[in-house]
Amino acid sequence: MHALDGITVITLEHAIAAPFCTRQLADLGARVIKVERPGAGDFARGYDERVRGLASHFVWTNRSKESLTLDVKHPEAAPILGKLVARADVLVQNLAPGAAARLGLSYEALRIANPRVIVCDISGYGADGPYRDKKAYDLLIQSESGFLSITGSPDEPAKAGCSIADIAAGMYAYSHILAALLERGKTGTGKAIDISMLESMVEWMGFPLYYAYDGAAPPPRAGAAHATIYPYGPFVAGDGKTVMLGLQNEREWVVFCDRVLEQPALAADDRFASNSKRTAMRAALRAIIVKAFVPFTAAQVIARLDAAGIANAQMNEMHDVWAHPQLAARKRWVEVGTPAGPVLAPLLPGVARGTTPESVPRMDPVPALGEHTDAILRELGYDDTAIAALRAAKAV
Repeated sequence: MHALDGITVITLEHAIAAPFCTRQLADLGARVIKVERPGAGDFARGYDERVRGLASHFVWTNRSKESLTLDVKHPEAAPILGKLVARADVLVQNLAPGAAARLGLSYEALRIANPRVIVCDISGYGADGPYRDKKAYDLLIQSESGFLSITGSPDEPAKAGCSIADIAAGMYAYSHILAALLERGKTGTGKAIDISMLESMVEWMGFPLYYAYDGAAPPPRAGAAHATIYPYGPFVAGDGKTVMLGLQNEREWVVFCDRVLEQPALAADDRFASNSKRTAMRAALRAIIVKAFVPFTAAQVIARLDAAGIANAQMNEMHDVWAHPQLAARKRWVEVGTPAGPVLAPLLPGVARGTTPESVPRMDPVPALGEHTDAILRELGYDDTAIAALRAAKAV
């Protein structure tokens, strides 16, 4: 039993934002039918070949879905789409602005025959406004939202290493759809949801935005260190490895000086007597900390930090994460099927306590392009002759 058993989601999606949203709906048990272009499919299938010949982005965001190939611009496609959405609970799309409406897939059009349908449109800038038709990709939204202006080194901005703008939009789409399903249970009717990547990222920029309120200077770019709390960031130990540590308050600062640096007098140094002063004097303080760490390996520094109750972390690479002892201890890796064979995948975060590993979440295979086309068409009433004709016409 999964939370979304019995919910059917039709999705016209590509890249990351919408697929990440719908994969999470599938994780909770929804049936997700992914409509893809015949021959090519979601263009994220071709981003790379890093997962045994499959694209890393696609494997990440498309497990537990069914793939239906359909040329949505073909004259034979409209009846198929009509039958699909007539029985759907949710339609998700991140096509070019206006494309879904031209296909008759706007909420206003669909609600006539299916008043319970929930339609979620995901775009770069939203359904209206002067930027509505502007192309939007993850890096561009990172820039437009101000994220790049505060990320990187003082000399050069840097993008996030993951698709943070797409992830933000996908998460808000996911949460709004869940809320809409709850609301429908009370009202009996669906609704339209308009998700903007820009607005999603601007929400996540809350602290820097308020830090720069009323024309105040924004947080400076500080690399891997925190821009406004110090010491909070990377420090090199004597073996050349990096340790991340973070202090949040004055009590921790005193403990850090005494038990980690073994320089208790430093806590009373007026140069470092508050977080604001430590942030302003970060270069001088950094030199003191790095010098104190020279006699120790990173492991020894972490041991001291742990003993003192100071927050810290290793600077892990991707291979370290695959082998992370905490993830292994909590059995967070499971095998997921793909067209190239089984691969490991992390379980959906937040599994409810008291449930069996088999019940939450759903972790079904990543589909091959068009793998479920014939089966879905048969559900819609097409026989083998009709399906063959659709293939011959290159509609599917």
